[in-house]
Amino acid sequence: MEHFDASLSTYFRAWLGPRDLRVKGWFLLDNYIPTLVCSILYLLIVWLGPKYMKNRQPFSCRGILVVYNLGLTLLSLYMFCELVTGVWEGKYNFFCQGTRSAGEADMKIIRVLWWYYFSKLIEFMDTFFFILRKNNHQITVLHVYHHATMLNIWWFVMNWVPCGHCYFGATLNSFIHVLMYSYYGLSSVPSMRPYLWWKKYITQGQLLQFVLTIIQTSLGVIWPCAFPLGWLYFQIGYMISLIALFTNFYIQTYNKKGASRRREHQKDHQNGSVAAVNGHTSSFPSLGNNVKPRKRKD
Repeated sequence: MEHFDASLSTYFRAWLGPRDLRVKGWFLLDNYIPTLVCSILYLLIVWLGPKYMKNRQPFSCRGILVVYNLGLTLLSLYMFCELVTGVWEGKYNFFCQGTRSAGEADMKIIRVLWWYYFSKLIEFMDTFFFILRKNNHQITVLHVYHHATMLNIWWFVMNWVPCGHCYFGATLNSFIHVLMYSYYGLSSVPSMRPYLWWKKYITQGQLLQFVLTIIQTSLGVIWPCAFPLGWLYFQIGYMISLIALFTNFYIQTYNKKGASRRREHQKDHQNGSVAAVNGHTSSFPSLGNNVKPRKRKD
């Protein structure tokens, strides 16, 4: 395993250049293997989990969902506030910001972005709750693609460009996640469900987030600074892929299926069951075995 990790490190160094030593020794960042293993295990659970649950009763998970969503809401709020204050203190340039130009403010951004990276590992639980509750129709290509790629992308970001121009997308995403996970948490409480009306606007906010990130990233290409251009091109491409997937999801959910789909999904107002948020819908073929959850006798 050590030989494999050394080979990977040599390849990454040749491809991406030297790592940023400011994160040397940080939890999960020294080598890629733990992140890769977590991602593989995630995909295996996505594949095998629905098969394991096929002939079993779904779990409610109501209590733990409230705690889980509250925790992610608070973590997202913390990251958003710390990123905004760090950008302000470092006088970050909106058009292009290098990775070594803001001193202590850069370190503040790096510390927060480590939590952002780690939160992507925590968010694997979104999918696991789908499986435990037998909402397999919501384990879509969009959902799995987004969850599996973000953890891996941010491992590389944290090792090579852990601050600077990459702050913008993480800041917007943290704000969107405050809205999204607070919605999930509230929808886990039955008495709150009639008052929740903004799930459609969360999806619109996610699409707006991707567009704004492309615009801000493109500014760094037009007016370059001490931030590697290759990373900017990669982010633009990744944002385009998310726009394509989320746009298809939005059209399938709100334009094609209309009121009947909305009425159907109003029955599922809990964490993974919120049909129209974060790609949690059947607008793509299910990655599970399409087992419909059985009604549970309370």
